[in-house]
Amino acid sequence: MVRARKAAAPLSRDRILRAAVAVADSGGFDSLSMRSLASELGTAPMSLYRHVANKDDLFDGMIDIVFSEVEFPSQGGNWLATMRLRAISMHETLQRHPWAIGHMESRRRAGPANLRYHNDTMACLREDAGFSFPAAVHAFSVMDSYIYGFAQQENALPSDIPAEAEVRHDAVVEADPDAAERYPYLAQIAVELRKIDYDFSQEFEFGLDLILDALERMRDREPASGKK
Repeated sequence: MVRARKAAAPLSRDRILRAAVAVADSGGFDSLSMRSLASELGTAPMSLYRHVANKDDLFDGMIDIVFSEVEFPSQGGNWLATMRLRAISMHETLQRHPWAIGHMESRRRAGPANLRYHNDTMACLREDAGFSFPAAVHAFSVMDSYIYGFAQQENALPSDIPAEAEVRHDAVVEADPDAAERYPYLAQIAVELRKIDYDFSQEFEFGLDLILDALERMRDREPASGKK
């Protein structure tokens, strides 16, 4: 007796968006097209347009999925712990979806997760931390500049920085035998990074804590009358 093949799940906007995210995660955003996405879903490209208007609409939805993965505690807790968790969670999310780096703040048609993320961040800074509006904007800006900038740099760097430092050091010495004497501190990097088992990803929380400490000091210096 031949068993009937299990019917494929019906197409929906959510299924299409999640499949698009999976394709981009695997091959980068440039690998994604309506044709490749339709093939991934086992359907015809035209059937996708019943759920997404075009590739721009598709991208808006994909970015909203990325925002939805960022962990954010409910309002009313310790603002430092909340902002720290938010930053770490966004960093981890961008590691899973490196194609989204550089696009998180560029979408004009923001989805609900995107809007909630930004609203809750301002709520934490204004209500829980007690920043004035200008100070909250400064805090929001400096944190996101750091989070996104770090993710972009991390994505561009080799996975094994100590090994890469050694390769570059050897290449420089081969081209210029006197390089170690000319640039002693650069020569030291290749040796010392290996000794300390350097991991660039650990730099994220180090820099994050510096920023949060500075923001706390800025908040404490604000006059009470300005926190409106």
